[in-house]
Amino acid sequence: MIKTLKIAFIKARWHAGIVDQALTGFADEMKAAGQAADIVPFDVPGAFEMPLLAKRLAQKGGYDAVVCAALVVDGGLYRHDFVAAAVVTGLMDVQLETGVPVFSVSLTPHHFQPTDEHISFFTQHFVKKGAEAAQAVLAVAAIDLDG
Repeated sequence: MIKTLKIAFIKARWHAGIVDQALTGFADEMKAAGQAADIVPFDVPGAFEMPLLAKRLAQKGGYDAVVCAALVVDGGLYRHDFVAAAVVTGLMDVQLETGVPVFSVSLTPHHFQPTDEHISFFTQHFVKKGAEAAQAVLAVAAIDLDG
């Protein structure tokens, strides 16, 4: 790929130390692939706020893709699965409505506790998932719709 890709990268602030690792993995993978990328980070309070910002950025234009990262956990007071479902559906709707590819690094573990073991595992896992998101962005960007 020759073109510099402009990517909006939205990060939820719940568990920010873990979630931010997705951006690290994403940027490292783009560099390793030799792809020039202008990655513009945006922070939102939580996962629920990601679809609206993704839509606003996609509608604004100028972005080749929007990537969203969050860790949605069961806090014991509500079921995290309804939040995760709403977020993923919202992100899918954004790409279908705007034509701008939207990628999710939104993980919803069945069991997460803020213990050293879980924090370490998910911190490393978000690096991996960020790299996988970069690979997906590259694959979609490489599709030749004119050919």
